[in-house]
Order: sequence, then structure tokens, then C-alpha cells
Amino acid sequence: MSSARPQLAPAVPEGRSPLAHLLHALNQPLTGLQCSMELTLAGPRPADHYIRTLREGLDLVSRMRTLVEALRDLTDLPVSSRPSESVCPLDRLLYETAAELAPVAEAREIRLSIIAPAMDPVRADQGQLSTLLFRFLDSALSLAREKSELQIAAASDHGAASVNVSWMEGPLPENSPFSGPELGLLITRAAAERLGGSLTQTITGKRQTCLLQIPWTHSHRPRTSKGERPR
Repeated sequence: MSSARPQLAPAVPEGRSPLAHLLHALNQPLTGLQCSMELTLAGPRPADHYIRTLREGLDLVSRMRTLVEALRDLTDLPVSSRPSESVCPLDRLLYETAAELAPVAEAREIRLSIIAPAMDPVRADQGQLSTLLFRFLDSALSLAREKSELQIAAASDHGAASVNVSWMEGPLPENSPFSGPELGLLITRAAAERLGGSLTQTITGKRQTCLLQIPWTHSHRPRTSKGERPR
């Protein structure tokens, strides 16, 4: 039996911020593009060399664009030194987000399995939480194997609302571990931490599981009902 190992793709080295990690990752394709252009200009080359260099350059530019978009999303995250005054229903937003992504799941023949009992609200801006949930589930769908199942379960857990998302790994994404979906999980983690929560990821064999936790409001206590919310 394979053992579980914690990971968050792309894994951020201890002591380094996600921003610093992405800037470090951006340096690799940027340096590669510069070296490629310098070698090409060093002297006359066959025509096929220039074509190959252009193709490689386009690939490097595509990688840099993905990283720059992730950097923009990261720097666009709201920064607040105090907890949000707003509250919103996590369970309802979860169903709405899943419904919005249903056509994507259907196109990839992935079944969405959702269990989200009625919950008291969490402390977060509704727009921010909606964006976080969309990025989270969209990334998971992109990483999941086609014709499989994406399991989504919300629960009350020791002062926080949790969303557990689990899926079977699909083929390794292009430019992994800095593909769009993997960077989406990294941004999700940063966004969760801005809300006072967390995102942790565990891989067991070919199954990935991500646990998102968002704090309850101080004025609410978690409900004890375990029934599934009607669809």
C-alpha cells in the first residue's frame, strides 16, 4: 500500500512566500529564452534552426505568460489586517459553483459528487469566497482523470467550515508543476490564508485530496446536522 504524502503543487519551499516562489520560477524560462536568442544571433544558421528556435521561444513565452497571470492573481488578492465584517453561506456557494462548472465536468465525462449539509455562515466577503471556490474546483476538474469522479464534501470541523475535494490524477499537465491548474491550487491556498483559513493537499497513490478550511464567524456556532442539503 502506498503511503500518503503532503504536497501542494507547485510545492513552495519552506521559508519562501508564494510570490517569491513564482518569481523564481519565472526566471527559468526567461533565462532560457535569452540564451536561445543569443545563440541564434551568434552566427549564420540553417533555416530549420530559426524555425525550431521560434517554436521553442513561443513555448517559453507561453510558460512565462502562465506564470505572470498567476503572479497577477496573487498580487490582486485583497489584503486586510482585520477579519471581514461580511458573512456568507459556504454550502450555497459551493452548490452554485459546482453548477457553474457542470458543463466543464460533462465535457470531460467527470461526475460531480457533492455532499454539503446546511451550515451557518463563514466570515468572508461573498465575492472573494465565490472566486476562491471557483478557482479551487476548476483546478481540481482540470487535474482529474477523464471519465472519473470528483468528490466534494463540506462539513463542520472544530471552529471552521471545511471543503474536502478528492479526485483521481489525470495525465501530468504540460509544464508541470507550473501548469495553470496547479498554479490555481497555489493561488487558492494564498486566498484561503488571506481569509484566515488554509488549504492542504495530500497525495495517496494516484488520488489527490485537498482540504479547504474557512473560519466560522464568532457570532455563530457550527450546526450539528449531518443531512445532505436538498438540490
